[in-house]
Amino acid sequence: MSNTADAIRSADAHSAHNYHPLPVVVASAQGAWMTDVEGRRYLDMLAGYSALNFGHGNRRLIDAARAQLERVTLTSRAFHHDRFADFCTELAALCGKEMVLPMNTGAEAVETAVKTARKWGYEVKDVPDGHAKIVVAADNFHGRTTTIVSFSTDHDARDHFGPYTPGFEIVPYGDLTALSHAVTENTVAVLLEPIQGEAGVLVPPAGYLQGVRDLTRERNVLFLADEIQSGLGRTGRTFALEHEGVVPDMYILGKALGGGVVPVSAVVADRDVLGVFRPGEHGSTFGGNPLACAVALEVIAMLRSGEYQQRAAELGDHLHHELNLLVGGGAVTAVRGRGLWAGVDIDPSRGTGREISEKLMGLGVLVKDTHGSTIRIAPPLVISKEDLDWGLDRLRSVLSA
Repeated sequence: MSNTADAIRSADAHSAHNYHPLPVVVASAQGAWMTDVEGRRYLDMLAGYSALNFGHGNRRLIDAARAQLERVTLTSRAFHHDRFADFCTELAALCGKEMVLPMNTGAEAVETAVKTARKWGYEVKDVPDGHAKIVVAADNFHGRTTTIVSFSTDHDARDHFGPYTPGFEIVPYGDLTALSHAVTENTVAVLLEPIQGEAGVLVPPAGYLQGVRDLTRERNVLFLADEIQSGLGRTGRTFALEHEGVVPDMYILGKALGGGVVPVSAVVADRDVLGVFRPGEHGSTFGGNPLACAVALEVIAMLRSGEYQQRAAELGDHLHHELNLLVGGGAVTAVRGRGLWAGVDIDPSRGTGREISEKLMGLGVLVKDTHGSTIRIAPPLVISKEDLDWGLDRLRSVLSA
């Protein structure tokens, strides 16, 4: 499309309205910057909800993809290919686990985690067949498949998509007492985000995640950690759980694992958990394909350097220092988050999160609202301090107008 209006008009006419994007039409991108169809540049402060942790067009990732494109892109799991074993070995090592089950999207990985936990419950814990329960947190966001929205408390995601899948118990996020009361002899897993992203980048109370780990271990229940948004460098550590020294039974990964190049997801656990699967019981035509493995292997190599975690920690400290200076000035009521990830609550007198996002877009900064009054800030980890400050200056300008 030649211009913004034509492109948006065509999209509105021919695509389902399951998203409400900002009125910008991106044509190219590099690093932390995107350019629209009319040549205007924007600082990307969302990074594809953490799928673009390593920036747009990262040369290492593009080169890895290009080299694999010339060789083989898909075999299906009907055959072995020469990138699969390395991918599984390296990702398992990064997580400190023994086995990997690769899929494509984050929602597929969560569905895989649910199936794994139930099968483990029946075959290892000896829960009566059909009675397995998984405890989840209110305000969660784990995806939008039918099973996942069955345990969502977000009305937009859940309403009118029933009948819903049973087997889930919802408790308040951060409430260890409620969690303890919800766990019964038929509970097979607790599924949590270490930081709730869609809910507004909610960080749980100190000690909560360690308490979850202790409780699940005591009650013979799996701890499934959805690190799809929070993991792979975003919070200043490889995994957000590391901030409390917690290791779950299973990591659920996605988004940044594909480097913003291809969709890659996986669940990673030890053999006593993932070993419950036998051939034919679960799979994916594209899961673990050669192209995905090649890109993800480069992502893992980049994370092993520690460079990106360190950048997220250092720039994250700066980001949160600057954002917290805005609290109490009449425009911002609260700031939450860790590393290069923040939820900023806007005083309703200054506008909705959507209105603030649109005003920032007008000044060349792209963020996205959530839950009405909150904007999320999550730039690529490759952003420079100068560009980050440039974006923060424009946020201050919008909030003071």
